[in-house]
Amino acid sequence: MLTRLFNPRLVAALVLALTLGAISYGFAAANIVPESGAGDGQGTISGYTVTNVKYTLNTTNPANLDAVTFDLAPTAGASAPTTVKVKLVSTGSTYYTCTAGVAPSWSCNTTSPAVTTVAANELRVIAAQ
Repeated sequence: MLTRLFNPRLVAALVLALTLGAISYGFAAANIVPESGAGDGQGTISGYTVTNVKYTLNTTNPANLDAVTFDLAPTAGASAPTTVKVKLVSTGSTYYTCTAGVAPSWSCNTTSPAVTTVAANELRVIAAQ
């Protein structure tokens, strides 16, 4: 009965299965995904740091916002963003397209559709490489 458990073919198959399992685990553990420069959120955005936020009021009607500008710096390992949008009204669905200035500066025209200073209750920055 004991010789059946220690059959050379069974032992060889078991050793082969364990070896292949260890090799597969080693390859899976070696998969490393580099830090990406993309983020979305109302708090700290992974991949970028937003600083120097400035709002420009409309000269004719200062109740409206004409633009928002800010600096957007990538964190260590992330690349500079190529696409940036902002949202200013939490319940709204309008995202304003931003244009790059002298790095790391970005400017977003908020005149179409116009947003009022009263309605603007958040600054959501979405940035991607």
